[in-house]
Amino acid sequence: MRIGIGYDAHKFKEGRSLILGGVIIPYHYGLAGHSDADVLTHSMIDALLGALSMGDIGTWFPNTDEKYAGADSIELLKFTYKNILNSGYILTNSDSVIIAQEPQLQDYLPLIRKKISLALNTQKDSISVKATTTEGMGFEGRKEGIVAQTVCLLEKK
Repeated sequence: MRIGIGYDAHKFKEGRSLILGGVIIPYHYGLAGHSDADVLTHSMIDALLGALSMGDIGTWFPNTDEKYAGADSIELLKFTYKNILNSGYILTNSDSVIIAQEPQLQDYLPLIRKKISLALNTQKDSISVKATTTEGMGFEGRKEGIVAQTVCLLEKK
């Protein structure tokens, strides 16, 4: 078994859609980034890659490569997981937390979990996604952006 951890943070930006776990969340800001800036999916990619010492999202999908400009991070997750499977491992489970003062995410978490489980072709109960605030502390608390952290467990097939 192998364990990986992922972390990602993006600041808010006007004129973009807010996408978390491949789901568009109604909000007056999106997140700044080279791709769709989906912090949750990015943290999942880093956790998967980290579990097998395969580098990180920036190594695999560099923000200097124009082919990833505006990229759908769910597609990047699928590509990453295909490489995990090809390495002889399968996802046992992942546990993620989205840290944001706003927007309220509770109502979207079941849909986010479903979207990710479909992308990884795994059971929904293998994907845990939670949301929390920082009670007004830090850049998340000042409503400047969003952070996501993920831990995953991979098992040899």
